[in-house]
Amino acid sequence: MENIENMDQKSLYYLEKAPVTKAIIHMVIPMMLSSIASVVYNIIDAFFVGKLNNTAMMASVMLALPFTLVLMALGQMFGVGSGTYISRLLGEGNIESSKKVSSINFWSSMFMGMIFMLICLPLLSYILPFLGASGETLQYTRNFVMILVIGAPISITNMALESSVRAEGASTVSMTGTIAGIVVNIILNPFFIFVLNMNVMGSALASLCGNIVSALYFIYYLQKKSTVQNLSLKYFKPSKEIYSNIFKVGVSALLLSGFFVIISLLFNNYSMIYGDTVVAGFGIAQRVVQIVDCIGMGFAMGVVPLIAFAYSANNQNRLMEIIKKTILYMLVLTLTLGAVLFALRLQIIGFFSVDPKVIAIGQITLIAQLSSTVFAALCEFFTGIFQAQGAGVQSNVMAAVRGVLFVPILIVGNMLFAVNGVIWTMTATEGISCLIGIALWLGVRQKGLTEMSTSEQAS
Repeated sequence: MENIENMDQKSLYYLEKAPVTKAIIHMVIPMMLSSIASVVYNIIDAFFVGKLNNTAMMASVMLALPFTLVLMALGQMFGVGSGTYISRLLGEGNIESSKKVSSINFWSSMFMGMIFMLICLPLLSYILPFLGASGETLQYTRNFVMILVIGAPISITNMALESSVRAEGASTVSMTGTIAGIVVNIILNPFFIFVLNMNVMGSALASLCGNIVSALYFIYYLQKKSTVQNLSLKYFKPSKEIYSNIFKVGVSALLLSGFFVIISLLFNNYSMIYGDTVVAGFGIAQRVVQIVDCIGMGFAMGVVPLIAFAYSANNQNRLMEIIKKTILYMLVLTLTLGAVLFALRLQIIGFFSVDPKVIAIGQITLIAQLSSTVFAALCEFFTGIFQAQGAGVQSNVMAAVRGVLFVPILIVGNMLFAVNGVIWTMTATEGISCLIGIALWLGVRQKGLTEMSTSEQAS
């Protein structure tokens, strides 16, 4: 069996030997930049579709959102599950198994995409009304969703491979591939939409082309440059043990994405009770806090390979240093940026709307959203710790509580405090979930310390 001693050490430098602060910066900054690039793309994409001046077309893109989220969830299920497992295997020095898992991740995600496509294509006529498409939006939604469904194998595989690349510490490669796809997407968007007159179908096709570019780049890196992963069929040797390790962690990513779909639908429905001004105010606040969310997400997802490697290598000191410094840096950046946005909340909301009612409700919503981002970042981080350590039960519990708690808190909040209860629901949910995450982490940490002490005594 190949081990860590006979491979190029450079590829694992940041996971194994780099100073912790340097390693965190190396893993987190590219993750943040990728997230910010995605936010910028979403804004630009909405701009191009908006230029069509067709409400039905804009509505069709929103109606297709559940499909996009499902594809993302399936990709993350394989990517997060395989990525964390690969990092743990590298920490153990088990390169042969790492190559098997990377190959299984690639071919399984591709196969899942094909199954998704084959199931959905003949059922589109039944699925579209379920999404809410009718009348003028029906055909536009069909055109958009059809491209998403046809491109499912590429989209799911792309997301799975991106996590696989980060698993070995190649965060810059991950960022390069992601941003390359976004740039291609932005360039092709106006060409397909306006020059070829493909309308919303052109937007979906541009996204697919971007995913193809990113996926090809990741395939090239993993097949030609990586010394610890391989996508060849000769390494595709599925086993119960491998799939068990992938899914026990990957399911939490699937659950989280699924719950966010439900949360989004519920929140939109309850916001509509209080009229367009509340919906508009929430929409503006949500766009503004996305940059803060990118910071929290960058830290939470970026350091997962570092934690997984240190955990499997039984390097308790490095593991705790990574966790403590990540929390410190994450909170300092999140709170600092949050304070700036809080101080400028009137000017920021006023930039998007001149309606006094929207500005008033937007400020309250922005404060609630900013408060929520701190807890959300910590929830994401604790979930990442559990995923990195292969703690499937804890990671699934974290994913579940953030979705399950939201529903009763929203209902009770609406009954007791009306619109303010709705606005502050997410903050309350993330706050309680954060406390649960701390309790679960203390339990996992104590168990790890006990096992380590027992191991040392036995040796």
